[in-house]
Amino acid sequence: MIGPVESKGYFVRLLALFHLTCLINFSSVEARTRHHKWEVKYEYRSPDCYKKLIITINGRSPGPTIFARQGDTVVVELKNNLWTENVALHWHGIRQLGTPWSDGTEGVTQCPILPGETFIYKFVVDRAGTYLYHGHYGMQRAAGLYGSIIVSLPEGVSEPFSYDYDHNIILNDWYHASTNEQAAGLSAIPFVFVGEPQSLLINGRGKYNCSPSTASGSAAGVCNTTNPECSPYSLTVVPGKTYRLRIGSLTSLSALSFEIEGHDMTVVEADGNYVEPFAIRNLYIYSGETYSVLVKADQDSSRNYWATINVVARKPATPTGLAIFNYYPNHARKQPPTVPTTGPLWNDTTSRLTQSLAFKARQGFINTPPVTSDRVIVLLNTQNKIDGHFKWSLNNLSLILPQTPYLIALKENLTDAFVQDPPPDGYDFANYDIRSVAKNVNAASSNRIYRLRFNSTVDVILQNANSMTVNNSETHPWHLHGHDFWVLGYGTGKYNLSCDWRKYNVVNPVMKNTAPLHPYGWTALRFRANNPGVWAFHCHVESHFYMGMGVVFEEGIEKVGELPSSIRGCGESEGHHRP
Repeated sequence: MIGPVESKGYFVRLLALFHLTCLINFSSVEARTRHHKWEVKYEYRSPDCYKKLIITINGRSPGPTIFARQGDTVVVELKNNLWTENVALHWHGIRQLGTPWSDGTEGVTQCPILPGETFIYKFVVDRAGTYLYHGHYGMQRAAGLYGSIIVSLPEGVSEPFSYDYDHNIILNDWYHASTNEQAAGLSAIPFVFVGEPQSLLINGRGKYNCSPSTASGSAAGVCNTTNPECSPYSLTVVPGKTYRLRIGSLTSLSALSFEIEGHDMTVVEADGNYVEPFAIRNLYIYSGETYSVLVKADQDSSRNYWATINVVARKPATPTGLAIFNYYPNHARKQPPTVPTTGPLWNDTTSRLTQSLAFKARQGFINTPPVTSDRVIVLLNTQNKIDGHFKWSLNNLSLILPQTPYLIALKENLTDAFVQDPPPDGYDFANYDIRSVAKNVNAASSNRIYRLRFNSTVDVILQNANSMTVNNSETHPWHLHGHDFWVLGYGTGKYNLSCDWRKYNVVNPVMKNTAPLHPYGWTALRFRANNPGVWAFHCHVESHFYMGMGVVFEEGIEKVGELPSSIRGCGESEGHHRP
């Protein structure tokens, strides 16, 4: 017989068990579909101690992290509460198999979401890994519209490496000028570049050095280094434990070097693909890339350590970005006793190229590429002028997106929406000097696209060159929507069509969705055109893409299902939109 006290405890435990059972049943349902309701709007924030208007999602920047399991359906109900701006949100690294209209690329896969409108994105996360999301209208990514997507393996499946805890770190550079001001300068005559960022952010936190003149007088309160919003991000670790750090970069301009003082890191994942583990002291990371590194908390636990990011590939004019690698039980804000590292030499291209070449697919997870390709497209990356405006171009064509998104125009055979002639597959290989400013820097605007035979194998050779500044060649991180590609190789100088293909790694090349093009060098990529839709391929530097540095691929458009009416409403599809 149960007594009164025992009876009370018994029923409490029974109630708890019932509650737990309900949670388990509920989560098993929710594991299949993940619903998110987001509101995008402008708010005043001080991510680096300097107060300015930024774009937030549900009051946050970076926005909420999406957590899902492989095979889940993600539904995001996005309301645009920006005052006067359209918006679109791209799910970076998600291939959108069967849902090309949810890629979130204004002008390519959808009309923009107008102020006051609500748009529903719905897609399947088909692979585990570390991914990103960000604005893909104008330059809104640089205004704070970004976040992370973490996709875990199916229940009962384990990673090919072990760790105790998992943390997400997202890196960014930060400007005090608004994106509208930046865009106006890029389009102006005379040209006004965005310049170097004012600060670097780790998980949305940085520190701008407020001068006395900035922080006093009429500007009092605009810049405040005691604001808790800009206190350094602190990652607390338990001595002896191993941590998986999922690191993503969504910088507008900067290539970065990330390191944790006194700690080695082991790279195990790149853009959602397992890589053969290799140890590094600093991780070079370019805009649009994601990596997982393993770090063991095996140093002196009586103190904390700096985690730092520094600008590379451009002469730095931005202070080191700082976070605290906090050993428990030290206070999370206890500063390390050392001076933060300034990172590697900013112009050490050899070191960055060496790390790029070190990535190989992990044994047991190698997806072998086709031995040969059906088509080779060589894209010469150049800085140019069009009617006095500064532009970036590929094979002398600078991309301008049409008013009618390509996906709609192609699916509905609206042949007047863009020029039907294809762009060139190459450039003047024999005569172009990649190490000098071009004799004729003039280029042409273009909305022409590459139409690929469905299921064919395509090689893209990215060829870097001198900009319009003497002895200057920029670093360009290139991102492909709708696919992963094999990174077959990197090289220096001008790519030689007759022999450089012999240098390719076709045995265990890493697969990625974003890869760097180093100064005065080339990068060789291969992908299968097997995802019906229309996909952007562009430099992930925000100002470069804004200035035309991109191309568009079409493949299997006839296999795309009926387009949802919600993506219409602009250009020749105006009046066809139904909410």
